[in-house]
Amino acid sequence: MKTNEHKIDRVLPGSIAQEMEIEPGDILLAIDGKEIEDIFDYRYLVESEQIVVLIRKQNGEEWELEIEKEEYEDLGLEFDNGLMDDYRSCRNKCIFCFIDQLPKGMRETLYFKDDDSRLSYLQGNYVTLTNMSDHDIEKIIRYRLEPINISFQTTNPDLRCKMLHNRFAGEALKKVDRLYEAEIEMNGQIVLCKNINDGQELERTISDLTRYLPYLTSVSVVPVGLSRYRDGLYPLEPFTKEDAKEVLKIVHRWQKKIYQTCGSHFIHASDEWYLLAQEEIPEEERYDGYMQLENGVGMIRSLWEEGKLALEERTGDDRSHKVSIATGRLAADYLQKLADQVTQKYPNVEIMIYPIENKFFGEQITVAGLLTGQDLREQLTGKDLGERLLLSENMFKNGETVFLDDVSAEELEKTLQTKINIVQSSGWDFVEAVLLEKKDEILQNSRKEKHYE
Repeated sequence: MKTNEHKIDRVLPGSIAQEMEIEPGDILLAIDGKEIEDIFDYRYLVESEQIVVLIRKQNGEEWELEIEKEEYEDLGLEFDNGLMDDYRSCRNKCIFCFIDQLPKGMRETLYFKDDDSRLSYLQGNYVTLTNMSDHDIEKIIRYRLEPINISFQTTNPDLRCKMLHNRFAGEALKKVDRLYEAEIEMNGQIVLCKNINDGQELERTISDLTRYLPYLTSVSVVPVGLSRYRDGLYPLEPFTKEDAKEVLKIVHRWQKKIYQTCGSHFIHASDEWYLLAQEEIPEEERYDGYMQLENGVGMIRSLWEEGKLALEERTGDDRSHKVSIATGRLAADYLQKLADQVTQKYPNVEIMIYPIENKFFGEQITVAGLLTGQDLREQLTGKDLGERLLLSENMFKNGETVFLDDVSAEELEKTLQTKINIVQSSGWDFVEAVLLEKKDEILQNSRKEKHYE
């Protein structure tokens, strides 16, 4: 039987915990007589102005501490596990799972399949609902843990069981009804697989999901990612240009219909569909405030619009330097267009765009976020990279400067003999980076760590 004991990793200086002589290594056992399952129980229980905290000291003594404080004031404790509980792994064997397509020998943490509803709230992860108990649903409703991001794939119960290779996957969809009835905000995702959940099945899924409006605020449609490591896996085919056009026809038709009745476009196609279909990226208004940027929905439009605003604020000058940008093949043309806008105002600035072919995962993978250090090293060696090589933060593990293949940015910098700047994904940061306005911020991954608050 699991015990809900939580080892304290750090006590913040000047905090209530320090004043009460709580120390790193002590164990938090309970608050107000209630055991603590995870960070949400902890945050909820420490909100009161008067609490009783039960601590086990390292010598085995148990201290019962009566604490008076301001409402919502934190105790100043940090734990060795930010969630204060084990992360829940996925029990499915999805036919589209990208983790199953990873080669052997990569960083161990990359093979962990997350399906934890708590991380959906904390970090924006998408969950299948198959790993959620009634207790989990009740906790989401009680603590208002929203939005919850749900990976639907299809609303056809039998087809969902097949796609997730889980006989309970269709039944799990009923949990959406409980979240809807409790008015919990949700976002959705459909990973589209050719000849499986596209076409009429996609029509059915979108139609079914509209009944969860307005609490299901947005749904994205993204193409399945296919690496070259698929031996023994379910046979899936890549989408063609004509396939992408058909997907966009369905999405656009539903957008128009839903907007007329709800004032929201609701269903969105990721940028990859437009680039594959060679169609124009939609105008900014169609993205309803960019609710699914991290899912690749509207990222190019957002980059372009922010970049234009950043340039409008500048008058231009005669600064002179040369920088290079390495990116995936997907967005290279759009980055080139934005770079051309910069050089119109700064004619002595030279910006070179290098599209990188993903040889590690295969040519079907075209996004920058799945580029590896070895592909960058191989394809950039000997190239004129200028004063700085600019790389998107999406290529790196959160808070670190290490690529998926464990090559570090520092190692790549030494090999290429060029300083590297890691750049955030916004258009504002793009303009600042190419103009070297943050010239001294070398190897600074400015993406902030996500905290449990």
